[in-house]
Amino acid sequence: MPETYTAFVIDDDSEMRNSLGVLLERSGWQVSRFSGAQAALERLEVAAPDVVLSDVRMPGMTGLDLLEHMQDARTPPLVLISAHGDIPMAVDAIQKGAYSFLEKPFEPRRLLTILRHAAEKHRLLISARRMRAQLVELSGLDRVLLGSSPRVAQLKADAIDLAMTNGPVLITGETGTGKEVVARALHRLGPRSDNAFVAINCATLTEERLEEQVFGNSDGQRGAFRRADGGTLFLDEVGTAPLAVQVKLLRALETGDIQPVGSDEDVQTDVRIIAASNEDLTGKVASGTFREDFLFRLNTFQLHLPRLLERGDDIVLLFEHFVAQMSETYEISPPDMTADDAAALLAHDWPGNVRELRHVAERRVLAARRGDGSVAAALRNENPSEDVPATLREAVARFERTLIGQAVRSHNGRMEAVAEALGIGRRTLNEKIVKLGLDKSELLD
Repeated sequence: MPETYTAFVIDDDSEMRNSLGVLLERSGWQVSRFSGAQAALERLEVAAPDVVLSDVRMPGMTGLDLLEHMQDARTPPLVLISAHGDIPMAVDAIQKGAYSFLEKPFEPRRLLTILRHAAEKHRLLISARRMRAQLVELSGLDRVLLGSSPRVAQLKADAIDLAMTNGPVLITGETGTGKEVVARALHRLGPRSDNAFVAINCATLTEERLEEQVFGNSDGQRGAFRRADGGTLFLDEVGTAPLAVQVKLLRALETGDIQPVGSDEDVQTDVRIIAASNEDLTGKVASGTFREDFLFRLNTFQLHLPRLLERGDDIVLLFEHFVAQMSETYEISPPDMTADDAAALLAHDWPGNVRELRHVAERRVLAARRGDGSVAAALRNENPSEDVPATLREAVARFERTLIGQAVRSHNGRMEAVAEALGIGRRTLNEKIVKLGLDKSELLD
């Protein structure tokens, strides 16, 4: 069955307006007719046609005036028609964003073809935006990049675009801004998502241990590169990697070849590198503690995560998001946000960034579980009853959070080993991590 599209037809000439409406309706379109552009513009706020067809010269708001009001990315394409059109007018209309321009008299088939193509394109764009929004949510990006500010919106778009590339990505930002969460999202959104994501924290290992962890050894330890073959290797705090290890990492980035410790043979791998740092790597290059050629290879693409303090009103939105998550975990209704709560959030410096905000949200929810509390108190970490859970359910939840957290840290995030140590299945472990609102990247910091 042919697709049914909707159109707004705008023309002050009733005969032309009705003629266009009949033409479209006979071709299977649903049509709304308007004698003026202002009425159609007001209707656009509540209706969502696939395309708008408008005359140019009309009393009051002209077709070109309407075009200036339809610059939002969500508005439908505009096709303009005019009996007085000329080439300069057509060029000007297209440059200002019109989908197409036709001069009367026009050939009906050509008009229908243009309108159908415009409607198809509009629906594809809507579908793509919806899919991108779903991908952002499913990948975990909203945990650190929730918000409506232009900067955050651009970061989300950049992250989705970079996910589809295969080049190295360097993620920079202060501690707690969510660098590993973003790195995992890049992996989940990309073509390597069916393969492994392996994370190594360069700051927690000695030079010898780091080299073995990354490249493996001749005694059979496979190393991160081989475990991540076909997938993604995340090098957290890459600025702490010793120079000798940087040399080998550079070679692996350039050729894909690695050499296990104690071996003379190369092993070919196919790994995408995502690195993160809270340090100024350019400054480390200047001081001689970081190789410039290695930095050039790492920052083929770069994402900088802003401090929470720089995100303005998004702080409140993100806090409410975390409160809703924690409230579901502890099975209570989310506490109301007061004006004083919002003021306290916006006045705080947030040295711990998104991670600190999440902890404050949890303390606020736990206080609400006892029937009291405020954001200001949660910021001061006032919790006189923190060692005495209000209910058995809360006590069990705290115990499970603590036990799982300890196991994740003990086994360096290897979830199969964590599940085995806890005596539960991997699926059960994943379900508990989601229910308890645990963040693996935070547990490993």
